[in-house]
Amino acid sequence: MNIVLNGETYKTAGPLTIGRLLFHLDIDRRRVAVEHNMNVIKKSNYDSTIVHRDDAIEVVNFIGGG
Repeated sequence: MNIVLNGETYKTAGPLTIGRLLFHLDIDRRRVAVEHNMNVIKKSNYDSTIVHRDDAIEVVNFIGGG
């Protein structure tokens, strides 16, 4: 199935949770914010929020510096 990930088409094997998507992308869930269909998702809901075909996901990394 296809989703839109950060503005680009991304193919997945089927519906999955945001937590699983981050795992497959090798992204540390502690260092990102995730938007699902224009709604910011709380980290506590990553493993219960299901991503379906054609959903839009935006993953924003936090970068420290000084």
